[in-house]
Amino acid sequence: MPRQLPFIIANEGCERFSFYGMRNILTTFLAAAFFSHLAPGDAQGHAKDIFHVFVIGVYFFPLLGGWLADRYFGKYRTILWVSVLYVIGHACLAVFETEPTGFYVGLLLIAIGSGGIKPLVSTFMGDQFDQTNKHLAKFAFDAFYWIINFGSFFASLVMPKLLKGYGPAVAFGLPGLLMAVAVVAFWLGRAQYVKVPPAPADPDSFGRVVMSAFRGPSAAGLPAARTGGEPRPATGSLGTVLAILGVVGAGVALVGWPLATSFGGTDIVMALCLALVLVLLGVGTGAWLQLDRARGAHADAAVDGVRGVLRVLVIFALVTPFWSLFDQKASTWVFQAGAMAKPSWFEPAMMQALNPALVMLLIPLTSIVIFPALARRGFTVTPLKKMSAGIALAGLSWVVAGALQVAIDGGAHLTIVWQVLPYALLTAGEVLVSTTGLEFAYSQAPKAMKGVIMSFWSLAVTVGNLWVLLADKSLKNATVTDLIGKTGLSNIAFLMFFFAGFAFAAALAFTAVARRYTMVDNYREAG
Repeated sequence: MPRQLPFIIANEGCERFSFYGMRNILTTFLAAAFFSHLAPGDAQGHAKDIFHVFVIGVYFFPLLGGWLADRYFGKYRTILWVSVLYVIGHACLAVFETEPTGFYVGLLLIAIGSGGIKPLVSTFMGDQFDQTNKHLAKFAFDAFYWIINFGSFFASLVMPKLLKGYGPAVAFGLPGLLMAVAVVAFWLGRAQYVKVPPAPADPDSFGRVVMSAFRGPSAAGLPAARTGGEPRPATGSLGTVLAILGVVGAGVALVGWPLATSFGGTDIVMALCLALVLVLLGVGTGAWLQLDRARGAHADAAVDGVRGVLRVLVIFALVTPFWSLFDQKASTWVFQAGAMAKPSWFEPAMMQALNPALVMLLIPLTSIVIFPALARRGFTVTPLKKMSAGIALAGLSWVVAGALQVAIDGGAHLTIVWQVLPYALLTAGEVLVSTTGLEFAYSQAPKAMKGVIMSFWSLAVTVGNLWVLLADKSLKNATVTDLIGKTGLSNIAFLMFFFAGFAFAAALAFTAVARRYTMVDNYREAG
């Protein structure tokens, strides 16, 4: 194992404590502080919307961090500098505990800081490996994810009690101190790191190849070159049409959505996310159809690399429903826990500690015991098979959560112990999706695009939280609520079953796509 890994893992453990420490108490604090004048259901709804907008920001800003690191500053300096904004954001939460504007500025800075370093720390750790020791990278990524959950576990137990006993200044201040420790821990390893320099301006970059795919001559007019023994297919301009439609659709979303609604902050965020999804869908699909137009203007390896990235993005898109389910354990499930019987000392948000505790048990169990045992018996479970099963398990967890909600709505006095089952199923799905996805994303990314592709992995979480906001928005439509009422289910129970079905459909689609996906190896050479 590279000797410098402890500095990276220590940094991640402290940073994750700071992040989950504030994240896990955010919805309960917002509902009780800034929306206390509203009815409980409305207060919870507003708090949930702000929480998911915050999560959208956290997983959107990796696009910025990955771009800065890959093109200008390198991973080490970008992580170090952006982390300073992260610390300032935590300070704002502690100082502006009664002032919404200052508090929301703090959330924005944390979103920039946490999001900015999110695609970089894991890829920076991957940079410490080469072809001689890449077989150890899976264990390192497992340790990396284990320490994330170690920090999350203690944060989930401690922070709700601090919030109740000592107030928001202390509850939000302690995570800020831990973030400062994370920065120092990372800085201490500076002399030992392998620091891959940022890529110079590349004429064969991802963006340039995509632009050439739209501007280049029709493939029908190019010589019949061969790729992998097969002739390149001729393409027309359908890809350009799809790209234009995507951009136009994005413009309509940016203007039309806020105008058709209340023009509030949540509506603007949803409009921005919808616009991003439409651009990615239109431009990505269009570039795929016309990518061979870029040959001749760019090296074949670059064109093939872009096609590889686009293939990976299809996989990422099908993971987005998983994140729409997973992140609601800090909002929808917390509020469900509040309606369940529990000891007087137990805060609903503390139930989230069960997730990281189970992760710390399941990671070594699966990676050291279960999957090696299956391999010895001739059953090789590929990364994509693991991820498909994980999405399905998440769906099953929401079936159980929905059944619990039906019982609660019917007047049953359920103990909070019942939530252990959906948490166990969701966590098993997380281990199969998230830990596998980190290593999958790194190994599939071309060398010059690792930061960017890890940013797209994070962007999948942004899109997943967009689905949550859109579903919640639909509940404010009288026609939708009337239709739900005819089912005999409450709005909350109906949405739980809806998201379960969403995950099952995604798992089926993921399985179909995964069967046609060919794995590649993009670890750097030794030396």
